[in-house]
Parts: sequence; structure tokens; C-alpha cells
Amino acid sequence: MTTAKILVALIATTILAGPALAQSNLEKLGNMQATGATHTEIAQDGERADALRDILQHINVPDGFEVSLYAVVPDARSMAVAPQGTVVFAGTRKDKVWSIVDRDRNRVADQVFDFAPSITFDIPNGPCFSPDGFLYIAERNRILQFPAAEFFFEGPDPAVGVVVDQGELIPPEEESFNHTARVCRIGPDGKLYVSLGQPFNVQPVEKLEMYDEIGIGGIVRMNTDGSDREVYTRGVRNSVGHDFNPETGELWWTDNQVDGMGDDIPPGELNRQTEAGQHFGFPWTNSRVEIPEYQGVPRPEGVSFVEPQLELTAHAADLGMSFYRGDSFPDQYQGGIFWAQHGSWNRTTPVGARVMFTALDEEGNAAGAEVFADGWLDEATGEYRGRPMDIAFLRDGSMLVSDDFAGAIWRIAHVPSTE
Repeated sequence: MTTAKILVALIATTILAGPALAQSNLEKLGNMQATGATHTEIAQDGERADALRDILQHINVPDGFEVSLYAVVPDARSMAVAPQGTVVFAGTRKDKVWSIVDRDRNRVADQVFDFAPSITFDIPNGPCFSPDGFLYIAERNRILQFPAAEFFFEGPDPAVGVVVDQGELIPPEEESFNHTARVCRIGPDGKLYVSLGQPFNVQPVEKLEMYDEIGIGGIVRMNTDGSDREVYTRGVRNSVGHDFNPETGELWWTDNQVDGMGDDIPPGELNRQTEAGQHFGFPWTNSRVEIPEYQGVPRPEGVSFVEPQLELTAHAADLGMSFYRGDSFPDQYQGGIFWAQHGSWNRTTPVGARVMFTALDEEGNAAGAEVFADGWLDEATGEYRGRPMDIAFLRDGSMLVSDDFAGAIWRIAHVPSTE
């Protein structure tokens, strides 16, 4: 069977296996019908691109590295690099998913345009790929699947299936403008993992049981068709970054801490999960700090809280993260974790807006945090030039850093000395 016939069969199977597609454009796409939609393209040159390149002089990276502008991408959030490297998809907290294309492989984007423009997305923050090329997009309250998206992204009407229908990821009455940025990954078990931030600063006690059952304030996993959903991780406030250690299969994730307790508490968190069902303390604790609203509220019976691997700068907003799987960075970065600190929003003195790194020790634990790249925060004025949100890697091992404040994706590459 030819590759084209395999793809057609794969798409047809995916669509027929999915639930009924209720939205009119989803029905048309499911029936391989055109919608009449057209793409919106983002210019990669001109004044906007020049202004972004002016920021580069302020960005600090280690010796032997260089930083450049990869693409102009409005509101760029979580990223997914297609398996064959043809395209990078970037989600947003608005209503767009962007396709970022570098056709000549010179590591600068040639085109940026919206993906599946006929679909009305609702905070499509979280794109992720399966190893066999299925793109998943986790929205505020829905998960969609796009078979062979890497090969059909250029048309406005890609094939689509529904993994979790609208209103079934969380109860519609729990939808919020707060903590709605989902992220997803396909785990080593082939299942889809999705974070569900709880929408409050600290959730009311009366919602605790319901949230625990649904997985709000946790990470859920399910088969890639949406079946057999279960709560994998408990005791999370709002995680907007997770990844699996490629050596051990363990899930690691960042978490954002409670506001209103002061500039320096609670610390941020980088967590390591070694088995399903572990509880990481929230809302009773946040990085070992007791949460006042839950003092006196009984803790889960027979449950021990897992402490963070690292306690991080308070309110720096640790978000997207990724293990380094490439080979172009120096040895000290091999197998370590890079993550983005988005930057504080209500701290008296702003902090963050940088890329962080931790190596792992022989026992697989985090061996301390260090700054890898910074300069997006003007410390003299407290103003942000940019706010790193997520980390991804191209096939050459270079790093992409999304920035929803500047509206850009930056590239950081190691440039070996020629001396």
C-alpha cells in the first residue's frame, strides 16, 4: 500500500472512530468537505520583526551559544515540533493555533499562518504530537486530534477527530478565565496526559471532592481516543509544563504557587512523579508552605505528600519544560531539563522572564537550578521585553523559546568554536 493510501485510510479510521462531530465546520471537515476558510498569514519582515531583533542585544546566553529570532508569532504559547521537523505548531490563549514553517531549513521561519482556520478554537494552548504523527490540541474544555497534520497543515481544512468533546474535559460550570491553559504529552505508555489547573487561587473546600474525582488540580491520562480516563496526578495548583524523562519514563512537571502570601513565599516547584496516583500536597501545602485556608481541613487519609524536587524563585511563574534529547549542546546539558520562567505579574519587584536548567544526578534527582538565558526583563525599569513561556527543540538540537508577550519564538543554538 502506498504512503498516500495509508494516510487516507488512517484519516478515515480516525474520523469514523470518533464521537459525533457537532460543530458545523467539524462535520464538514469530518466529511472531507471544504469550508471556504482562508489562512491569516503573519509577516516575517518589516517593523515588527526589526523591533524583535532589537531585543536580541539584551539576551544573555552561555559562552558558545547564540540567540536569534526564529519567527514572529503573535501570542505564542506551548509548542509542538512535528516528528519530521516540517512544521512547528504553537498554541495561544486566544483562538489561534499557528503553523510555523522553515522550508529551506536555515533555522529561520519562512511562513507563519493559522492552522485549521475554519475551527473556532477556545484557548488552544496545548498542542502535542504522538510518535506516529497525530497532532492533539488541548483547549480549555475540549481535545481535538488531527491525523497527519504535518502533511496537511497548509490547507485550511485538515481532517479532524474529537478526543474529548466540548464541555466534557471539565464540567462547563467550572470553566474559567483563570488557569485554563492546558498542556498535553503522549507518555511512554502511549496514553495522552493533560494538565487541568484548578481555576481559583485556592479552591473552596466544598469543591475539593469533586475536583479530586475529575482531576481538576491535577494531571489526567486517557487513551488517545479519550477512553479510560483516570486521574494520574493529584495535589497540583496549576501546571503549565510537563515532560517525560526519556531514560526512565517518569513524569516531571512545573507548578505555580499561591498568590497573596508575600513576595517570597511559596516557592515555585519542579516535581518528579514516579508512579500513578501520587499526591503533591495542594491545597494543603505549596512547596512545604502551609496554606492558611486549609489548616484544619482533614488531609487525604493514608496519603503522603510528595515534596518538590526543586523549590524555585517565588512567583517567577515556571511554565513550559522539556528534557534535552538532542546532541548539539555540550555534555553538561545532555539529559537535563530546560524550562521557561514566564515572569511575575504581582510581585513588588518583578522576577523571572528567563530560561532555567537543571541537570539530573546519578539517582535521577534534580541537581539544582541555574539560569541558562535571561535579559527579557529590564531590571532597571522592571519592564518586560519578553516573557518566555515554553521550550521545544528542533531536529538539529537547537532550542526554541516561545514568548507570548513579545509575540515571538526565539532560537538558541550552540556554535562550536572554530579555534
